[in-house]
Amino acid sequence: MSAHVVLIVDDDPFIRKLILTTLEGVSQFELHEACDGEEAVRTARLQSPRLVFLDIDMPRMDGIEACRQMRADSAMSDAKIVMLTATAEDSARLRAEQAGADYFLTKPFSPLELLRLVAEL
Repeated sequence: MSAHVVLIVDDDPFIRKLILTTLEGVSQFELHEACDGEEAVRTARLQSPRLVFLDIDMPRMDGIEACRQMRADSAMSDAKIVMLTATAEDSARLRAEQAGADYFLTKPFSPLELLRLVAEL
């Protein structure tokens, strides 16, 4: 069975490490990281991830724009994009949904919460 590519995007190295550590024991995942939206879009074009964890508030390019650009790429049409944010505001959720996000996860979240979401996907 081939590995499912997962892209973890957050400017906070602690959050990236939390997600990476939580998912690294899941053998069917090939994990990649990016620290901002520009790097995320570049990495997504190269790796064609099936699942993306994408922070909203980042330098150089925010997660909303990165999500839009990923959705514009036909290779990313089936990918599941989970937006990460420290704010629970409805406006952030609406912007994420309009950009093409599938799910919304508010920080802080527990590793169990993350694993439950991944199991659903």
